[in-house]
Amino acid sequence: MTAPKFPKMLNYTALKQQFSEEENLVLSPPSETHLNFSAEKQTKTQEGLTGTRLRSYAFATLTRKEYSKADLIEKLCLYAANRDEVIELVDELAQENYQSDQRVAEMTVRSQVRQGKGPNRIKMALRHKQLDKDLVTEDLTEIDWYEQAYQLKVKKYGTEVAQDAKIKAKQIRFLQYRGFEMDAIMKAIRRKVSED
Repeated sequence: MTAPKFPKMLNYTALKQQFSEEENLVLSPPSETHLNFSAEKQTKTQEGLTGTRLRSYAFATLTRKEYSKADLIEKLCLYAANRDEVIELVDELAQENYQSDQRVAEMTVRSQVRQGKGPNRIKMALRHKQLDKDLVTEDLTEIDWYEQAYQLKVKKYGTEVAQDAKIKAKQIRFLQYRGFEMDAIMKAIRRKVSED
């Protein structure tokens, strides 16, 4: 047998002994000062934010994204010490127009319309954000839902009016899922190119 290509450079038995001694050192119980430090650290994290620190966090949160009043309260309560202080702070922010449910509702409507959603899906999104749909009733009435439904149908299925009942049913289900009313759906799937 020939000599190995790589000579044996490490003494494995010495390394095993060395590491087994280090493991025994690591497994020894921690000192009492270590335990006191971790207990002190835990109480500090449980205290939560108050006063100016809470206010600063609220402003930092609002600079990144618009929140509804209910969502902002829930987000701040995760880090605050007192829920009543959070509610008082959010009310103050709303009075000074740093937080506005109206703005959030309008942004939600615009975003949902861009995504091809109908009035029913928009109302669901507003309910999910705990916003009153009365904030944007005027905006919802200004939108031409027939045209929105037709444009969505054309984008997905083309301009041809389907004669097959299965294809019509598929188009109806698609537009219903997107949140359109039945009268807008029926006009959209029956509309011919000549009517444009």
